[in-house]
Parts: sequence; C-alpha cells; structure tokens
Amino acid sequence: MSERIEIDVWQGEIAELEVDALVIAASESLFMTAGAAASVKRHGGDEIERAAVEQGPIAPGSAIVTSGGGLPAPYVIHAVAVGHDRIANPEVLRAAVDAALAFAKPLQLKRIAVALLGVETGAFAPDEAAAILLPALVAAGRSTPIESIVLAAGHATEARALGAALRAADAGASVS
Repeated sequence: MSERIEIDVWQGEIAELEVDALVIAASESLFMTAGAAASVKRHGGDEIERAAVEQGPIAPGSAIVTSGGGLPAPYVIHAVAVGHDRIANPEVLRAAVDAALAFAKPLQLKRIAVALLGVETGAFAPDEAAAILLPALVAAGRSTPIESIVLAAGHATEARALGAALRAADAGASVS
C-alpha cells in the first residue's frame, strides 16, 4: 500500500489524461450530461454512458466503474458526490471518494485522475469541495496501491481551489 502519494493539480479536460482510471462526478441516474462526465463521454464514446446507466440508478455517496471506451484511461469511476436534491453534504462527498477509491485494489490502480467532485451542480463552491476532497483522497488512498493522483480542474477557479487545498493539506510524507 502507498506510504506516499504524489498529488498534482492539472487544468484541462480530464478525458485527455493517460492514467489508470478517471474519477468523475455522476448523477444518481449515471447519465453523463455535464462537466467532466460530458467530456469523458465526448472523448471516450457513448458506450461509457451506456455501461454506467445499466448499473444505475445509485445512491449518493456511491460509485460504479466502467471501461474507458476510447479514452487513454482504461477505467472510468463514476462517483455520486451530490444527490438530486443538490444539497452540499460533506459526508456524502467523503463517502463518494471512499466508494471510488475502493476500486483501486481490485483494479490495481496506481495512477488516477480525479475531477473536483461536488461542484458540478453548484452544491459546493470550488474551495469548499477541494477542502473536503483532498483530505478524503489522502486518507482513502493510503490503504490502496495508488501512487499518484492528478487533481483535474476544468476551470481556473477549480485549479486555484485545488492548489490552495493542496498547500493547506501538505501532510509531509503523504502529499508531494
């Protein structure tokens, strides 16, 4: 298991990253219509959405995995961090991170990219979501084979929020 997880912030389309898996925000129905999910569908193909929807609906705080279709990443992990009620609940966001990272061991994921979960419906502000997401990733990632996490920001405001959370959470041996 990873003693040290390298974490970097990257701004751009998560679908372009060459990692073992992408972690994106999902709705309970698992349709991929907005944000990082729409980018993943556009770049990887409709089969990703079809495979996801066949496994749904799922509850907030849950996650499912599909193939990456035509993406460089072989897997897409769809995590429901905010329910249809669009209420910002930090516990649901943390549970979604835990559920997403639970796939790391069985799939032997070493390098993942994670979109800023919780902001897709406006439930969380980017700085709020980043402050919850980063410590949750570090805590959950410690018991997995994950060695590297790319925090993928779709916009400059997300990149700034993730960078600030990364600096605030600089936990020595856990984050580089």
